[in-house]
Amino acid sequence: MKTLRESLAMICLALTVSATSGQAQQAPSFKNSFDKNTYWMTKYYRPLEFDSVRLGNSNRLEQLLRAGKLYLSLSDAIALTLENNIDIEIQRYGPELARVDYRRAEAGGQIRGVSTQVTQGAQSAVNLVTGGFGAAGGGAGGAGGGAGNAGSNTGTVFTVTGSSIPNLDPILTTSYFHSKNSNPQTNSFVTGISALVISSDSFNTGIQKQFITGTTLQGTYGSQAITSNSPNNDLNPFTRSNVQMSITQRLLQGFGIAINNRNIRVAKNNLKVSDLTFKQQVITTVSSTINLYWDLVSFNQDVAVKQKAVDLAQKLYEDNKKQVEIGTLAPIEIVRAEAEVARTQQDLTVSQTQLLQQEAIIKNALSRNGIASPAIADARIIPTDQIRVPVGDETMDVKSLVDEALNKRPELEQTRINIQNTKIGIAGSKSALLPSLDATASFTNNGLAGNINGLPAPGGRLRFVDPFFVGGYGGAFAQLLRRNFPDYSVGFNLNVPIRNRAANADYANDSLRLRQQELQEQRQLNSVRLEIANAVIGLQQARARHESALKSRRLQEQTLEAEQKKYALGSSTIFLVIQAQRDLATAQGTEVTALANYSRAKNTLDVATGRVLEVNSVSLEEALKGVVGKGPTALP
Repeated sequence: MKTLRESLAMICLALTVSATSGQAQQAPSFKNSFDKNTYWMTKYYRPLEFDSVRLGNSNRLEQLLRAGKLYLSLSDAIALTLENNIDIEIQRYGPELARVDYRRAEAGGQIRGVSTQVTQGAQSAVNLVTGGFGAAGGGAGGAGGGAGNAGSNTGTVFTVTGSSIPNLDPILTTSYFHSKNSNPQTNSFVTGISALVISSDSFNTGIQKQFITGTTLQGTYGSQAITSNSPNNDLNPFTRSNVQMSITQRLLQGFGIAINNRNIRVAKNNLKVSDLTFKQQVITTVSSTINLYWDLVSFNQDVAVKQKAVDLAQKLYEDNKKQVEIGTLAPIEIVRAEAEVARTQQDLTVSQTQLLQQEAIIKNALSRNGIASPAIADARIIPTDQIRVPVGDETMDVKSLVDEALNKRPELEQTRINIQNTKIGIAGSKSALLPSLDATASFTNNGLAGNINGLPAPGGRLRFVDPFFVGGYGGAFAQLLRRNFPDYSVGFNLNVPIRNRAANADYANDSLRLRQQELQEQRQLNSVRLEIANAVIGLQQARARHESALKSRRLQEQTLEAEQKKYALGSSTIFLVIQAQRDLATAQGTEVTALANYSRAKNTLDVATGRVLEVNSVSLEEALKGVVGKGPTALP
């Protein structure tokens, strides 16, 4: 019995090593608190450990704080977005999930697909306040619409249909049973005794491996040691052993590497899809941050414009008050000037609160914990960059811009990969239309050994036992190795589903979905061309409006100056002066709006062409790590 246990232990160890050693090079790195010497034996049976989520901000925020003010350049705003934005942080798990799914596909498991969800950026405060400055638009406009934080593109990449995928991980099975049975006999002629008692120890082990070719290979070993009280048995106790090797090959349905590795190819494509989704999220979030930043600059300029209007109205009020005191002006003009002061003060208050809201939105977008930190929540943001319109006309070739967009837009590449995945899946559905035909072959070696029964034979007969079968467990095992008692069998198994409606429906479904995807791709290409054309026109319009607003503001400055001089000489009225002040404030606000619209039109064109990351020097590698190598901009 000791020899039996030792032999079984050696077989179990050998099968375990063979089942796990083939994949040792693909193990992912994870935390391990066990002894390194036993790690290789247990690593596939312990859960992976991952770091906790990062909720703290990078130290760039603190480096930009001075005396309660956050001095922020556009490059710093983008860097903080890459380091701290939660939408990007969530999307960083996408490539890792795709790698886990690929690992599952390599084992023959059904893939779970990757998410293509992209969250839109935050909206600017312009949509949150009525009245006042209102031309900048939402912060996510350049990224595909101002949908706000709730907007997203959702979906998974692939659903598996068709013939079954083989399980590519080996499976080791081992069993041991000890039993004792007492059976009263109705006829003692066979057993030679009225109550048969049998004690047995059964051990079985085997390993099964399926291959990408549709082949299944299985090896089993079984041994049973039996002791009984039957005097008719010539051997007692005795051991039966057998070793069996069987092979099954699919010949129709599920035949071929291209059919059985389709999940692996799809999962490999999904690695690219997850990278493209991450890139799309970075583009969306960065473009949103750019719009938020330039809106903040515009809001600051608008506050300055409203403050100038208040100062002009206040100066007019003070001048009128003095003239009323000396009797050169009717008292009603004080009321008129005071009303203008109140109106301009109201506009200034709306503009200032809108600026505060915009600052809160940006702080929330540039940090993981929002405005929970008092130092960040109370800090006022001082933008250090200004919107600049290039001098001279910009020449843009729409055709070259479209070609650039077709090469750079990540969603277009995602669509192409999804079509490729669908075609891969159709091959599996087509294979499922075929009948199932499997060829099988098995080879078995048998062994028997035991001791001569020590119980007296019935009727006093002499026992004649072949010495070949006399021995212990080792004798039976030696017979297996020598193949003294072999069995062979070959055959096939054919299954033909009548009507086969489910497989036909799956194939038709996949084929129709492919046609839809091809049309959706064309629609997407048409949409990109239209986006480019509209973005070019929008940029040209924004430039023309800015030039017009600039000239109008200069005209209104001269008009107000002339009106003030005429009023001082008594040839004008307070109404005309107030009207000129209002016209100047309107012209200045229009110029600020035109600058904001130009910055957004430029950002929209960059997003439409897919070069927003290139224009703003954004590294995807740094975005994936969440660490920007470039230090903060020098503070003024």
